[in-house]
Amino acid sequence: MHDVAKHDDSKGQYFWVWGALLVLTAIEVWLGYNQVFKDPRHMLEVLMILSIIKSALIIGYFMHLKFETALMRWMLVIAVTACFIIMYYFFFPDADRVLPPPQGVGVQYGK
Repeated sequence: MHDVAKHDDSKGQYFWVWGALLVLTAIEVWLGYNQVFKDPRHMLEVLMILSIIKSALIIGYFMHLKFETALMRWMLVIAVTACFIIMYYFFFPDADRVLPPPQGVGVQYGK
């Protein structure tokens, strides 16, 4: 048999985590609508960091990974970090395309 992890199943803890997720989501939506950063790369970096924090809360509390062994947690952290590094190199070089083209570039009508 294997050992069963002991953890607290109180609803209060889950409501605190849910509230934190709600606040982080509200911050992401506010940042997206107000375009706080002029450079889209900075916006994407901040939104990615907030998403990583939210995913850590979800994985740690709702998937009960907080109560797993250290080896299991480290395996997941390394795998997720590798995925984010790969995503960074695929998506951030194209972040400049969200800006409108410079004046005189693109389709010219009426000439």
